[in-house]
Amino acid sequence: MVVRGVVLFPGAGSSRDHAALIAIENHLSPLPVLRVDFPYRTAGKKFPDKAPVLVQCVKDEVRAFARELGCETTELVIGGRSMGGRMCTMASSDSEDQLSVAGVVCIGYPLHPPKKPEQLRTEHLPRLAVKALFISGTRDEFGTPEELASAFALLPSPPVVHLIEGGRHELKGHDERVATLLKDWLRTV
Repeated sequence: MVVRGVVLFPGAGSSRDHAALIAIENHLSPLPVLRVDFPYRTAGKKFPDKAPVLVQCVKDEVRAFARELGCETTELVIGGRSMGGRMCTMASSDSEDQLSVAGVVCIGYPLHPPKKPEQLRTEHLPRLAVKALFISGTRDEFGTPEELASAFALLPSPPVVHLIEGGRHELKGHDERVATLLKDWLRTV
């Protein structure tokens, strides 16, 4: 299958103009890339909406982009940084209104809040039946490599996982590497 476009969402504390998302867009050119702000961000609020609002935003934006490109959502890859990537996994595994896509990319998947490893965000992972790419730092306070490996074992098929040695959650200084890993992975979707 040929991927016709990519839709990217930011983490909770940033916008569609985050340097990592721009680096990905630049790396993937001329492939169409849509970078999207969540509704709370466009409304000028600092704190994210509840998950159902965020997940609906993902579904609406991806479906609108598919219409704009004249393709099916199954020809798009979606993902993002931290919360943005997590919301994409939730939209793609929704048992009532699943968003069918070619694949999901998560950069710094927020497996749990920092210092709260008991609050795992994995309930939906067994239903995530699309190709998945996870890129995280080995020093990510939202999930250690060992914790992530346990969570990824819940997926119906093994994801592609890249761990960036010494990287923290924000993967600062690794934008080009992340963009290259994503571009290389897209060839396998």
